Amino acid sequence: QARLVESGGGLVQAGGSLRLSCAVSVVNFNRYSMAWFRQAPGKEREFVAAVDFSGRITDYAVSVKGRFTISRDNARNTVFLQMDSLEPEDTANYYCAASFSPKVVRTASAFGAWGQGTQVTVSS
Repeated sequence: QARLVESGGGLVQAGGSLRLSCAVSVVNFNRYSMAWFRQAPGKEREFVAAVDFSGRITDYAVSVKGRFTISRDNARNTVFLQMDSLEPEDTANYYCAASFSPKVVRTASAFGAWGQGTQVTVSS
């Protein structure tokens, strides 16, 4: 059973940056694709970004493409989300998720392990 722990959330002004990290305790981390989702109050959880097992293939939601960058360090069992040019609409609880599918996926049901989330608040 994978254990995921997110960190790096906080309060930032619009236009600022944050870097989220997700430490994953699991055997063969490099066999999992990883993703970030987010959920704002009163809204459904939505896909943000995903990366395949190798780190070479990524996918982004239209709303964050060009501003967010997902990456992974397989030697450290960690996945990152660099968030630049943040907007108030990015305010949400951000969750890290792991899928045993090696390919990039964006459907929440494909992910069997989730972290507890880290709060990101962007002030205007």
